[in-house]
Amino acid sequence: MLNKKILIVMLTLSLSVSAQFVQKPLPYAYGALEPYIDAKTMEIHYSKHHAGYVKNLNDALKVTADKKMTLEQLFSKISSLPAAVRNNAGGHYNHQMFWTLLTPEKNTKPSAALLKAITEKFGGIENLKQQLDQAALSRFGSGWVWLCVSGNNNLEISSTANQDNPLMDDVQNKGIPILCIDIWEHAYYLKYQDKRADYLSAVWNVINWNEVSARYNSALIK
Repeated sequence: MLNKKILIVMLTLSLSVSAQFVQKPLPYAYGALEPYIDAKTMEIHYSKHHAGYVKNLNDALKVTADKKMTLEQLFSKISSLPAAVRNNAGGHYNHQMFWTLLTPEKNTKPSAALLKAITEKFGGIENLKQQLDQAALSRFGSGWVWLCVSGNNNLEISSTANQDNPLMDDVQNKGIPILCIDIWEHAYYLKYQDKRADYLSAVWNVINWNEVSARYNSALIK
């Protein structure tokens, strides 16, 4: 019995090592973002949807010549790759980023540098939220809304369909993402049903501005 258990553990480790991409642990408990995002949604979202993208991406890459590429390298030529790679690479990257941008910590704030940039571009953080919400509400069907740093260090708001993101070579609005919000129905339907606006209002209570600020600083062209 012991040898069988050891064999199972070794096989699991071997499969993890051989997979090109792996899902990072969620940085908080499923229920940590209550009442804004419920535990059951987080569990399904992370353990089913995100996990599925990772598995399907690794499967899709088995039959291509792009096995050794990073996600960013895949995005730089995504228009020439199969749809299965595009959808699942985007799904993995977008969700992996999204988890880091949520936090149970209360009242995080943008850094002074980020707040200055937000104020200069949008007139203040409340205006930024309103414009991001509007972009999210205007997205027909499933997708994401983004705050990015463009090539000239300007902040730009955009949205993408499905699992696309601003790093992909053929999207209309390119940039380095520093904040994203998932607007697929699976991100909110259990708690908010079809009320996307209510979900958007709630999610601002758990945005990790420390992480957004760090990403902003890293994205700047020095």
